Amino acid sequence: MSVRVLGVGMVPFAKPGASDSYDVMGEQAARAALADAGIGYERVQQAYAGYVYGDSTCGQAALYGIGLTGIPVVNVNNNCSTGSSALWLARQAVESGAADCVLAVGFEQMQKGALKNFWDDRPAPLARGTDTMTAIQGTDERAPFAAQFFGGAGRAYAERHGTRPETFARISVKARAHAAHNPYAVFREQVTLEEVLASPHIYGPLTRLQCCPPTCGAAAAVLCSEDFARRYGLTGDVAIRAQAMVTDTAGAFDTLDGGDMIKVVGHDMSRSAAESVYEASGVDPLDIPVVELHDCFTTNELITYEALGLTPEGTAEKFVLDGDNTYGGRVVTNPSGGLLSKGHPLGATGLAQCAELVWQLRGRADARQVEGAGLALQHNIGLGGACVVTLYERLGKVS
Repeated sequence: MSVRVLGVGMVPFAKPGASDSYDVMGEQAARAALADAGIGYERVQQAYAGYVYGDSTCGQAALYGIGLTGIPVVNVNNNCSTGSSALWLARQAVESGAADCVLAVGFEQMQKGALKNFWDDRPAPLARGTDTMTAIQGTDERAPFAAQFFGGAGRAYAERHGTRPETFARISVKARAHAAHNPYAVFREQVTLEEVLASPHIYGPLTRLQCCPPTCGAAAAVLCSEDFARRYGLTGDVAIRAQAMVTDTAGAFDTLDGGDMIKVVGHDMSRSAAESVYEASGVDPLDIPVVELHDCFTTNELITYEALGLTPEGTAEKFVLDGDNTYGGRVVTNPSGGLLSKGHPLGATGLAQCAELVWQLRGRADARQVEGAGLALQHNIGLGGACVVTLYERLGKVS
């Protein structure tokens, strides 16, 4: 069954302390998606609400402001891939025939500073990954734990392929250039390569301007069946052509022969999910003109180029230096500015990526528009772990 993305919406992302509360942001994003879809909340049969930092039933708190219709509201937490996990559940509900119209909403009201665990009286869910990281490269108490994961992976990649520090830094320069045209992004001012390299060192090849900031925000999408769109005379011109969600395999935690930090941060999850999508859709990754991928750190963006098959293994540096990751190149990556510049409110990120790509396929991305985009790929990953890859396509109006 064809699943259509009927409407999308989001609120401008903001620094911690400068946003509305999570329930207000979630309601605003959901209202925007419903308005874009051209339907009222009474048409929605199920809802999936994603967030990482919050108490139980935050999804109900956000959606009750729209209406008390009695529909099931399922709360979702899958670390940084939470928003896409909510989208994956919504897509499954429609595709299976369990519902004709489903809302996915993601939001996050974050605090200042690096990510941290709040529960120290029980096993940490990332303990397996942290133990593996420690066995491979030790622990630096001065560096944020997420930067140690992804900075360590970047360092491993650079040692393997001879990648220069400035190559990673160029990704931040590109991200800011894209974000300059995105009114929803937090960081829109331009930076130079020299400024990125001169910013405080964090870990491995990472400097501060190569790390995504904690931000607050919300985004949402309305999914429906083709029959639902036809029944109500709705456009429904963007579809999910294929989608895959995977979790870690044993290789991510293997420390034999020294271990591999690139696998620890989910490279194999990304590759597996992407390959499943390409096989299901029959689409070659080289035919995809626009991608929103999980650039929580510049190192992860570079590693992910290869995991998604956008460039062969060991060629990511050339891919960057040739400008194949931006306008005028082979595939525009993160036209929104990505997590590095748009911001990364964990629960909202996956649905914000969805919104950007739907706008691209509709030709409504303004100065960010990738000309002629008929296919778009989304990649969202969370340590712990989960990865969701989604392929969208532009279709004609449902008739």
